[in-house]
Amino acid sequence: MMTLHDILYRCTALEVRGDLQTEVVDFFFDSRQVVAESLFVAVRGSQVDGHSFISIAVELGAVAVVCEEFPAEASGKVVWIKVADAAVALGLISGNYHGNPADQLRIVGVTGTNGKTTTATLLYQLFNELGERSGLLSTVAVKIGEQTLPATHTTPDAKQLHANFRKMVDAGCRFCFMEVSSHALDQHRVEGIRFEGAIFTNITHDHLDYHQTFQAYIKAKKMLFDGLGSSAFALVNADDKNADVMLQNCKARKRKFALERMAEYKARVLENAFEGLQLEIGGQHVWFRLVGGFNASNLLAVYAAAVELGMDSEDVLLELSKIEGVSGRFQAVRDLDRSVTGIVDYAHTPDALKNVLETIRDIRGGGARIITVVGCGGNRDKSKRPVMAEIATRLSDQVVLTSDNPRNEDPAEILQEMMAGVPLAGKKKVMTVQDRREAIAVACRLAQPKDIILVAGKGHENYQEIKGVKHPFDDRLVLLETFKMLAS
Repeated sequence: MMTLHDILYRCTALEVRGDLQTEVVDFFFDSRQVVAESLFVAVRGSQVDGHSFISIAVELGAVAVVCEEFPAEASGKVVWIKVADAAVALGLISGNYHGNPADQLRIVGVTGTNGKTTTATLLYQLFNELGERSGLLSTVAVKIGEQTLPATHTTPDAKQLHANFRKMVDAGCRFCFMEVSSHALDQHRVEGIRFEGAIFTNITHDHLDYHQTFQAYIKAKKMLFDGLGSSAFALVNADDKNADVMLQNCKARKRKFALERMAEYKARVLENAFEGLQLEIGGQHVWFRLVGGFNASNLLAVYAAAVELGMDSEDVLLELSKIEGVSGRFQAVRDLDRSVTGIVDYAHTPDALKNVLETIRDIRGGGARIITVVGCGGNRDKSKRPVMAEIATRLSDQVVLTSDNPRNEDPAEILQEMMAGVPLAGKKKVMTVQDRREAIAVACRLAQPKDIILVAGKGHENYQEIKGVKHPFDDRLVLLETFKMLAS
């Protein structure tokens, strides 16, 4: 048990009613999980306001409440603590409860629209190969040393985040590489964490359903850099026009990486093929197993971050050249019988889809057509739907628009909104197939020898969410199954 005084360390209380020496067994921000003798933190979320559930938390046995406004019944045996921002307090409380394990880790945060997962995962793999036991927090998985746990969010909630840090420290990890989403920054999930470094990959159209405006989206990303201390490093992609925005008023050591523009860390693509990339980087010519110009940028970011963290540059390049790609990121599936190549990629934003398709166009053989299967998720930013359909149509020879994760939306309406972006001249090469499995099968049947099928949008995901239910679905496995069926 901990006293309220200890669990509220570094939290600024505007008003306290009750005894801060009161002990609590745990803390919660979801009233449904509250147990006797616990602390309830009433956080205002984007969907619900925790203040509406204070009475329920007290009925379930909460002996203390942290909130931004005292309810009328704020008296009696319960200890009441008023704060300016309960989400900020939750982050600090989470760290205190777990013994502030983040202070014992060298944590690097990666933010941006695209490339976060690849960059963070490559850093995790690289540092473990360099003998530095590390942890990873990503969209794909949570890794504690060699142990893998399922990931529920790009950046976990504050309570789970510090619980993971605790596990990392207990497992002997020295480093942690984590994706930091704009949602997490806006919701103060990383409050109180001292980052040793931050990486900005890029920023393009995404999450406007949440942030409403692109400027608000940029501002959220910038929060990671605004919070860096003078001993940290801030590493940004100079090829992105918003790189300098991230560095404004940043106290950290400023560094840039780029393929095209001036920067402290530069790389040049010498060869780009389905088998990998050859780059001129760090004064050397190095072959990597990842594919595409976008991965050249990710590899450069990883190299730069590792050098900034004190690793030997030659050791970094040697180990980085051995690392395989990340699950669901430009992952090839071959139909050897028909000489057809399938590519599974997580591309779910206009820029990511454009990057993947341009990469395929650059490295495809003569006569090879590109057949793209793509959809857009439900209950997410609607404005990108016609844009993604237009990009797919412009850069592909054949397009099959289909469902992604429709969630609680009507898949037919999503497809209709995507079709609005298809130019009149392109409609003859676009079809809609609502069922994703059938859409992949249609693309496979259309494919001729040497053709390339891109299945975009879900990548590593092993489910499809329909009406609140997650059904088993893996694009890569469906591709493999379809190839085998057509070969029989």
